[in-house]
Amino acid sequence: MVDYLNAALRRVPAWVLYILAPMPVLVIFYLGLTGALGIDPAKRIEHELGLWSLWLLIAGLAVTPLRRWVGLNLLKFRRAIGVITFFYLLAHLLTWLVLDVQFQNVWADIVKRWYITVGMAAFVLMLPLALTSNNWSLRWLGPGTWRKLHTLVYPIAILGALHFLLLVKGFQWEPILYAAVIAVLLLSRVRPERLRSFRLLRQA
Repeated sequence: MVDYLNAALRRVPAWVLYILAPMPVLVIFYLGLTGALGIDPAKRIEHELGLWSLWLLIAGLAVTPLRRWVGLNLLKFRRAIGVITFFYLLAHLLTWLVLDVQFQNVWADIVKRWYITVGMAAFVLMLPLALTSNNWSLRWLGPGTWRKLHTLVYPIAILGALHFLLLVKGFQWEPILYAAVIAVLLLSRVRPERLRSFRLLRQA
């Protein structure tokens, strides 16, 4: 079954994702403009775009574990997923900046509110990844440096989960579930031989 799925995916070009990417954003803003998102559409739009950013982060993290443990090969789509993640994160940030706080007390909010501080840190770390997600940067940096730079996605995912945890009020399962999924995906990338090497190093 996985082989058939991989064969079908090989016929799908990665650029298709770039065409499909703006559609959920357009739908979300359309719902906000038509009053379908309640009495505070700006907050709902901001929340929905934040969720999409988190979903895409998780999708990007899942590429390697799916290939290693299931055999599903989505590597050709990983760069597109990363770029689209940045697009949604930027839309999430701009919605907060323009529609929510309307450029008022921006720096004070970033310093005062921990969830905004963490979210802004995730966005800043995402910038170099978005700027180097192209073949020219890969050649200029070299594959080794490029790969090391793009491991920033791991702290970005952790910060994204923490941003959601700090944002909600009271005990809610949804952000905890996302944090757990991200933790599992990150831990699944640790190879058993690395754990054995770490144990031997500690013993030594």
